Amino acid sequence: MDLDSRYPAVSDLAHRARRRLPKFVWEYLDSGTGTEATKARNRAALDQVGFLPSILHGPIDIDLSTSLFGETLPLPFGVAPLGMSGLIWPDAERHLARTAATADIPYSLSTVATQSPEDLAPHLGKQGWFQLYPPKDPDIRKDMLARAKASGFKVLVLTADVPVASRRERQVRSGLTQPPKLTPRLMAQVMMRPAWAMGMAQRGMPHMRTLDKYISGEMGNLSSTAHVGYLLRTSPDWDYVQWLRDHWDGPLVIKGIMRPEDALRLQQIGADALWVSNHAGRQFDGTPASIEMLPKIRQVTDLPLIFDSGVESGLDILRALALGANFVMLGRAFHFALAALGPSGPAHLINILKKDLEANMGQLGCSSLLKLPAPYTLPTAPYPNQ
Repeated sequence: MDLDSRYPAVSDLAHRARRRLPKFVWEYLDSGTGTEATKARNRAALDQVGFLPSILHGPIDIDLSTSLFGETLPLPFGVAPLGMSGLIWPDAERHLARTAATADIPYSLSTVATQSPEDLAPHLGKQGWFQLYPPKDPDIRKDMLARAKASGFKVLVLTADVPVASRRERQVRSGLTQPPKLTPRLMAQVMMRPAWAMGMAQRGMPHMRTLDKYISGEMGNLSSTAHVGYLLRTSPDWDYVQWLRDHWDGPLVIKGIMRPEDALRLQQIGADALWVSNHAGRQFDGTPASIEMLPKIRQVTDLPLIFDSGVESGLDILRALALGANFVMLGRAFHFALAALGPSGPAHLINILKKDLEANMGQLGCSSLLKLPAPYTLPTAPYPNQ
């Protein structure tokens, strides 16, 4: 059986990933914060976004291309940043960057990833984005931007919705610390996952390589949610965004937008795009679903809008685009794919999403992403099984 037959959906990849990862790694990847109500709201709100299917439209040629930052991209989605990506699967960042480069879609490297901008420079392709967790020291800030630029990253993404470490209780209960240390409890979990264990034995336990230049000495044990990056960073303000605008000569994206009034002010400062996101429910458990706020933000700005939080299919991508997004990013899904299938997983996920986009656009009689019909609100409760 080929991959399409065995793993036709993101849920299949997630199921296999859970069986291949140590429990503490799965909890890091899959968990939200609090009772995970926001994570559940993201899924429920996406499921309420429907469309009226089209009939008698005849054969159509479907074009999935889109424009962003003056370039034409072949697909309307890319790889979102994920901190400690290399904890999910050995050499994760390189595998994801290579796959994204082959597909000519954006790949976003986190400041707190396990590989540095320099590590990824040979694998990056043309659509490299660098996600910045904001350093307090302006000299470190300047150096990080220079390193990202020299390594070939074209887009800077400021994550603005992590002013403090979140609780992520599931993650804390798992026993994970930063940097990761294999206690007897965690080692027992590792021994049950030989593929992950063998890969990590070859690569070594991951750490945040971008920060090596700025951190020295023994940091001690930190919680899994307050990693070493918090020793360098600050909670950014409006002046911080203005500083970035003045010091970065490429596209500047602000990530974590949930209020329309913030969108207006960021447009005035000179942001090139806004990223509507509630951090996939990992930061604050009392917020609306990101998809609920997307059309409200679209009403007040004509900037490109990027969307994430809870996206699990091509249909979810169409839902976001129909409500005002220009582009969609996926984080967990790409890491489910990598953990499930190793280096071949991300390319298979791209294939899943592409086929799902084409199938659903065919049902809508829609040849272009620019011609999506207006959404139709579906009932809150799922329909009962017949």
